Amino acid sequence: MQAFQDYYPESVAHCYGCGRLNEHGHRIRTYWEGDESVTRFQPGPEHMAIPGFVYGGLLASLIDCHCTGTAAAAMYRAENRPLDSLPAFRFVTGSLHVSYLKPTPLGPLLEIRGRVKEIKGRKVTVEATVYADGVATARGEVVALQMPDGFAGQAGQPGDDAGYGTSCNG
Repeated sequence: MQAFQDYYPESVAHCYGCGRLNEHGHRIRTYWEGDESVTRFQPGPEHMAIPGFVYGGLLASLIDCHCTGTAAAAMYRAENRPLDSLPAFRFVTGSLHVSYLKPTPLGPLLEIRGRVKEIKGRKVTVEATVYADGVATARGEVVALQMPDGFAGQAGQPGDDAGYGTSCNG
């Protein structure tokens, strides 16, 4: 099964969190599981805040990219279209809110589960929760905004090679 991020055109596949073309990034991969979107990520020692615990910025990044990818997939789903159909739906972060519920241990595989809260025009609001060993450690909400055609080289065409230099995209 392909992840949402596998469908991103090259022009928007460089994001540090979700870009498959960023060899130094997280390269998260997100899928549907029923009505929820799911990403699993294994933090490494470089993601440490203090010994034994994950850096909160990593959690915010995972929530951000998970939610913008979910927003794009949700728009395709709402229009009953395949993820590789044109015009392409791609999103940037309009707002990100993260609540840290408890320290996230370093070691366990993290699971990020998201739900679409609202689709309204070119805006999609997605809620996500980060789990470590089944325990919720952070919650977030992203308001994702659909990229207009021509934004940062994004022409809605898969394989477009133009550069991209902003925050997370889905």
